[in-house]
Amino acid sequence: MTNLQRKCNDLLTARRLILATNRGPAEYHRDADGILVAKRANSGITTALNPLTNNENITWISSAMGEGDRLVSNQGQNPRMRSQVQNHKIDLRFIVNSRRVYHKYYNVICNPLLWFLQHYMWNPLYNPNVDSNIRDAWTNGYVEVNKSFAETIIDEAKSEPEPPIIISHDYHLYLLPKFIRQQLPTSVIQHFVHLPWPTSRYWQMIPRYMIQDILDSLCQSNLLGFQTSQDKQSFLETVNHYLPDTQIDWTKSVITYKGLRCQAKVYPMTINVPEIQQISTSPRALAYEDQFRSTIRETRLIVRVDRAEPNRNIVRGFRAYELLLSQHPELLEKTSFFAFLVLSRTHIRQYQRYMDEINEITNKINDRYGTDTWKPIQIFLENNYSQAIAGLKLYDVLLINTVIEGMNLVAKEGPIVNSRDGVLVLSESCGAYPQLKDHVLAVSPTDIQGTMEALFQGLNMPPSERRQKASDLYESISKEDINDWLSRQLEDIGNLL
Repeated sequence: MTNLQRKCNDLLTARRLILATNRGPAEYHRDADGILVAKRANSGITTALNPLTNNENITWISSAMGEGDRLVSNQGQNPRMRSQVQNHKIDLRFIVNSRRVYHKYYNVICNPLLWFLQHYMWNPLYNPNVDSNIRDAWTNGYVEVNKSFAETIIDEAKSEPEPPIIISHDYHLYLLPKFIRQQLPTSVIQHFVHLPWPTSRYWQMIPRYMIQDILDSLCQSNLLGFQTSQDKQSFLETVNHYLPDTQIDWTKSVITYKGLRCQAKVYPMTINVPEIQQISTSPRALAYEDQFRSTIRETRLIVRVDRAEPNRNIVRGFRAYELLLSQHPELLEKTSFFAFLVLSRTHIRQYQRYMDEINEITNKINDRYGTDTWKPIQIFLENNYSQAIAGLKLYDVLLINTVIEGMNLVAKEGPIVNSRDGVLVLSESCGAYPQLKDHVLAVSPTDIQGTMEALFQGLNMPPSERRQKASDLYESISKEDINDWLSRQLEDIGNLL
């Protein structure tokens, strides 16, 4: 029995665990025979929480993502269902809001307002513009969906002999703890914040009532999880600024608010090491690996794996590569750049424009430096995890120059599967940096010249140094996998019971 299983058994024998996330572990779609089939959902949060799904006495509550999920929420309409999701023993409940309400919640408030704010992506001279539409979306979208989650959780808890343990995740559900606390005052509530937490001054860009509502809710949790110590510290300072009547123990990171004790802790998110290693040796991944090897032959390879989002800083990374080819012509036809990109939030104008910029700089570099037999940059624009893992196995340099990000799990996946003693070039503003900083080449996300120099250094690093850095990265990442991440949180929750 693993440590995680022991922690689950200890907790779940006495109380039900309720997980709440916007996207759940499975999504239902009709197959060719019209049968609703459950397939594992593809998102970072659901992947991280997936080790919990083989336990009973857990209910996972999430938003209905499509028509199949909506039908499943009304069992009488779909008696013919089957699951392709292995080991799922949990109960799954879907929240069904009207499409109009969900649009206000997700497409107006969650994305882009909160997402952009927490990644410092706004240009304050021009945006955001908090008009009547955003105010309406807050009240009649974001608040309403959070209330719907709370009502479902409260309904789920009615039949339980003991108040349940409730774990909610991310920016979608900031208001959930206070709505639950009103009806289930003795429940143990944890909320995990996956995004960076900006400084209190940056939160001033949205109306005070919004951030005060968020803080009022989060401080009614028993336990708050953050990706980095800097995020935790920024949160405490934000609470101190907006909720001056709270008492904060800065040494223990404990907030006393409305008679409740809330502790902020750091749990750097990580990866499922055995699962990723298994994928890297799957037939699909091996086929892609053979294909890539025949393409790159003796050339050295730079790789990046990203969603096509502005905060990932893809354009500056390509500009650094362009500068590398310009200043080091000896690398022409000797180095290639593979970019595995996934389209993201294509309904948002800024994302559409950013993808246009990616294509523009890529075409510019390929047109200027490419030959009949060599393409400097190759973009693989598809959501193909096996393909991306195959690329990560072969990099000489992995570039992650994100502007600001909660964690970035590619920084941990790459060193686990790489077979060429690859070097990691990592932005200091990436959430993974504090853990990995001693074994990487650090760059500032805006420093194109510095990024170019780091790429050159990585490509020309002596083999012994490359081997040592790769080994240190592997050890640092593998000793704390996703099961350890979950176990630490469950242990802290158990100490509150």
